Amino acid sequence: MEIEEVLEFFESSNDMAVAMRLVVATLFGCLVGWEREARRHSAGIKTFALVSLGSAVATALNLYLAALPGLSADTSRIPAGVVSGIGFLGAGTILVTMKQQIKGLTTAASLWVTACMGMAIGGGYLTMGIVCFLLIMIANVILVHFREAVDEKSRYISIYIEVNKEGGVKRLTKWVKEHGYKIYSITKSRENPIQASDVGLLVSVDFEEPVSHGDFIETVGDLAYVSYIEET
Repeated sequence: MEIEEVLEFFESSNDMAVAMRLVVATLFGCLVGWEREARRHSAGIKTFALVSLGSAVATALNLYLAALPGLSADTSRIPAGVVSGIGFLGAGTILVTMKQQIKGLTTAASLWVTACMGMAIGGGYLTMGIVCFLLIMIANVILVHFREAVDEKSRYISIYIEVNKEGGVKRLTKWVKEHGYKIYSITKSRENPIQASDVGLLVSVDFEEPVSHGDFIETVGDLAYVSYIEET
């Protein structure tokens, strides 16, 4: 069979074609979820597989109902419900930590676009579904390295740092100014520090020019009055 014939079969309303589209949607959802689970995020293989499958089923069902004789069905109603409804599931993966970090945005966005991918496959638009899957994987697997490279050389950095209560804050701010940097935000963290003699701070620094974040973290971490530091 030629590629055109295969695509024509997959896009048909044949029961076997619909079943195979559901399998493809589930498989693609598994692969997207595998990438998230490998990075230890809240939603993993099962969640993404079910979201993609459910979206494909809802879309295929919608097309089936619309094709029934004597039944006037709105072919956009169920997909619209899927797109808006998946937002509640995605919102559950977004967390704000005690260090004021927002976690889970990429996972939530991945869930939403995976639902769209499932609808495309369920509706028989296999080409769009495959392209969507490839772009999801590119965004989550390849672009993340590009983002890390950009962030590493950014002139701005946000850190969580634990310093000694006795003069640690003053010594830190003095050190930052002596190196030509500028603190534009500093707040006390609600998180308990590792050592009772320390205080946790959320600090945002402007280097005025691109600086290696790794080198900055290593240098500050070696200061005598600093017990712990990490980039947020």
